[in-house]
Amino acid sequence: MLKMLARVGFIRNAAVRSQSTASFIANMPPCDFVPEKYTGPSHDAMKQLRQNHLSSGQLTYYKDPISLCQGHMQYLYDLEGNRYLDMFAGIATVIAGHCHPKIQEATLSQMGKMWHSTNIYYHPSIHEYAEKLTSTLPDPLKVCYFVNSGSEANDLALLMARLYTGCMDTFVMRGAYHGASPITMGLTSLSTWFFNYPSASSIHKIRNADPYKGPYGGKACRDSVVQADRSCDCQPGQCMASEQYLEEVKDALTYCAPKDKIGAFFAESIQGVNGTMQFPKGFIKGAVEQVRTRGGVAILDEVQTGFGRTGEHFWGFQGHDVIPDMVVMAKGIANGYPMGAVVTTKEIASVLSRALHFNTFGGNPVACTVASSVIDVIKEDKLQENAQQLGSYFLLELAKLRDEFEIVGDVRGKGFMIGVELVADKESKVTLPADQVGAIFEDMKEMRVLNGKGGVFGNVMRFKPPMCVTKADVDYTVAAFRQALTNHRERQAK
Repeated sequence: MLKMLARVGFIRNAAVRSQSTASFIANMPPCDFVPEKYTGPSHDAMKQLRQNHLSSGQLTYYKDPISLCQGHMQYLYDLEGNRYLDMFAGIATVIAGHCHPKIQEATLSQMGKMWHSTNIYYHPSIHEYAEKLTSTLPDPLKVCYFVNSGSEANDLALLMARLYTGCMDTFVMRGAYHGASPITMGLTSLSTWFFNYPSASSIHKIRNADPYKGPYGGKACRDSVVQADRSCDCQPGQCMASEQYLEEVKDALTYCAPKDKIGAFFAESIQGVNGTMQFPKGFIKGAVEQVRTRGGVAILDEVQTGFGRTGEHFWGFQGHDVIPDMVVMAKGIANGYPMGAVVTTKEIASVLSRALHFNTFGGNPVACTVASSVIDVIKEDKLQENAQQLGSYFLLELAKLRDEFEIVGDVRGKGFMIGVELVADKESKVTLPADQVGAIFEDMKEMRVLNGKGGVFGNVMRFKPPMCVTKADVDYTVAAFRQALTNHRERQAK
């Protein structure tokens, strides 16, 4: 009898939740786009096909993954035509919006002329795009090498740096993500992405400069409108945490590298996969100075932070007041079309002339046409300005949730590169258990908001939307997140 009553209660609560969710979704910002009727394999059929024919190592989100079939700007549609607000942009990739009409028009036009020729021949797109891309970068970063992904780009950057310096020893930050290829897995410093494979030869990991959970941090460490909830005695313009973390860099270079030279230093302008972790102000600049003193090459990974996503600048490294020796980019470069690039100096780029080096698809006519139209759209649609203004608003609204909920430990980021760290309580900063994070994540999906997760424990909610989102979209996302956090509080109270 008790089991029966419990079952009735469960069904009744589920019905109430369903009604509540439906009424919440009704407040989603309106959109007049009508998706095409889907006629392909069913969700269940795709599940079976995936199980039979795709690698089980391919990560999917949610207990019951979503099957998507169409996109329009900041929205995605499932097989039944249900609309979702995309606040993750295919992992910070669809920078201008799904199926942006100008990008789509340019792509179709080029596909009607020539898809592929390889770079053993000249074609206009690669030359025109190289000029356009490098015009967004400071001197002497004027030479491009095009590839197909961020992992490929970081792999190539490591090769070029080691050839140029003649030294293998490479330094990265703990918490870094620079790819998952056999080589770049060594540059990555998140155990969840490691296989038992020898990939980290002569690669050294430096203690992460985390102003929130690290040993040093204060009330004004970040280049952000929201700071970590910590105190310090820093004077205006000073960051003692940065100075202390730079001692960690000095220590690593002293003990882990040859006396005369190092090969390279890799860093993300803001760590993406590691939960949007921001370095203290002055840290990247100070680290680069130390690396160059030892003859090393400074490589900034802009795979997630590039192309205006941080708002204030077109490139994340510009917010650190530094010009790197090499810049690695992918993801937003072509709005979801497979492409990546390394941009460096003529002197460093020349090392690849020592032997034959070739990339069959890198810089193909279609990829370069797509990427060129992306830069045009960013400027014409003022997407960078939107990232700066609306991103700051988004951060401040999320900061209100930190004041409201005990489990919201930290809100951080810049522009549309945002992370919210969930903890058991603010004082201990202990990671919120995975099942509780998962329940909040599922609630967001039920309210038709798609966001990401990050951090080594997966407890950081990541918001990296297409840069065309509106204030109404942000308000809806914050309201959905508040509701998901409220749901969690109510579950824990039972």
